[in-house]
Amino acid sequence: MNVEMTHHIDASEPDERGLYSYFYEYDLYTFSDGPTSYIARSYADTPTEAHFLKRRRGSRETLLCARDLQEPMFAEALAYLGAAGKSELKWLSEKTGYISISIAGADAPPVGKGFWSYIWRRR
Repeated sequence: MNVEMTHHIDASEPDERGLYSYFYEYDLYTFSDGPTSYIARSYADTPTEAHFLKRRRGSRETLLCARDLQEPMFAEALAYLGAAGKSELKWLSEKTGYISISIAGADAPPVGKGFWSYIWRRR
């Protein structure tokens, strides 16, 4: 699995007082293995959270589906983010909306065998 992290800042133009209407500082993580990639975002003001945004296969981008949660690469991505200090993980799925799990300490999800049943128990 290849991991690429890029840092972004999205901000409005500052007003006369030097204040921004919006200012977002975040990191984008792209986990890829061949033609499939998972993209996750983590905002600077919530350093323990990460949100999976989408899956990319070739030029097609979609939300995550149940099949993605069974992929070994998705489990590896969760383990990578957990090791990076992201203990609250969320993703938007096609059918069930937002799914959220905590992977802090002893509650860390098993990577590999048993991961799928762990996700469904956490829902």
